[in-house]
Amino acid sequence: MADSGTGTEAGHAAGAGALAARGGFGRLWGAAAVSRFGDSLRGTALPLLAYALTDSPLLISLVTACGFVPWLLFGLLGGAIADRVDQRRAMWAVDVLRGLLMAGFALAVALDRAGIALLLALSFALTTLQTLFDNAATALLPAVVPKEKLAAANARLMTGQELAGRFVGGPLASVLIALGAALPFLADAATYLVAAALVASLRTGPPAGRPATAGRTVRREIAEGIRQLVRDRVLRAFCVSVALGNVGIGALIATLVVVIKGWLRAGDFGYAVVTTGYGIGMVLGGLLAARTIAAVGGTGRTLLFAGVLQAVTLVGFGTLRSVWLAALLLGLFGFAGMVGNVLETTAVQQRSPAGMLGRISSAFRTVSVAGTPLGALCGGAAATAFGPNAPALLAAALLALGAVALTPVLQTPDGASSDSGQIPRTAP
Repeated sequence: MADSGTGTEAGHAAGAGALAARGGFGRLWGAAAVSRFGDSLRGTALPLLAYALTDSPLLISLVTACGFVPWLLFGLLGGAIADRVDQRRAMWAVDVLRGLLMAGFALAVALDRAGIALLLALSFALTTLQTLFDNAATALLPAVVPKEKLAAANARLMTGQELAGRFVGGPLASVLIALGAALPFLADAATYLVAAALVASLRTGPPAGRPATAGRTVRREIAEGIRQLVRDRVLRAFCVSVALGNVGIGALIATLVVVIKGWLRAGDFGYAVVTTGYGIGMVLGGLLAARTIAAVGGTGRTLLFAGVLQAVTLVGFGTLRSVWLAALLLGLFGFAGMVGNVLETTAVQQRSPAGMLGRISSAFRTVSVAGTPLGALCGGAAATAFGPNAPALLAAALLALGAVALTPVLQTPDGASSDSGQIPRTAP
């Protein structure tokens, strides 16, 4: 894990005893929020552009699939590279490259030269670069924020991203699309460059990873990260739990429109109400994450609580036909999901040995992401075979199994003690 010693902005933050709005964390937060804003613009506009270019559901679905496949192919490699290089430089360099790619794509759209093949290539390339960026960002945060503030920092980062993406970028995307098909992509390119400038302005200490030698191949380093994840019984249990849960979440997200419009018989307004409820729950989860951890009593117990709450809310979502109740239930679902995300990310950062955070986080993330496309297929099959509410009930069952996977580490001190991964009870 990167050192947050004296001479860095993290040292000043530690001395202040709180997360400063200005300084290293403030810039990192700004970069994360700006990036998510741009992502939401692209995420709204790209499927609409794909729909305008082809009437093939398979080709349209491939655009989404290209956002997952690179994690399975290159996620572990991205983690190994993140441990070898200066994470700050890697992040801003990747964002500059992504900004240039998006600017070129926006030009192609403006000139009416963008075909479905270009969309597939763009989606694949951006996610491939993201495998390095995300792993580097996870490894960089402990160099900017003192260890005891990591939970609060992760909560603020995720909350800011949710606000910027769902409640600013999402509504603005439709306005930009109406003004011009290329505008959302041009704005996304600008956000990458702004984020790159913010990250480049950070001042951190040298990377914690050891310099590469002839005997340390990338393959060997990846294997070290995987072994370390498997050996750590707490992280191993968390990873299994998240993987099972993400199969269920993939089933739900891929068919959410079917559940809302088919099962709840809601129109476009009802769909907006339910999804907005989910977004509000996510934001509240980020704001109240530390207080929830303190109230429940530790990382493992809170993850168990979050998983059970998600499962219960989805049972209600898949059995009760009320749009407003569905919005409330998905709000609780989003609340629990955000708390779980904060805990999982912080636990990985705190439990990873120095110089291995990128590899361990990439192994954790790759296993987690692998379940999402599988869940999407299962959700579609369940809806076809058993009805439009089946994906919600399937997701509830898988999230419950994920909660059960946590129980072994709750029986021992290793799953609850502060030196074994409990998140400090600091307010976000």
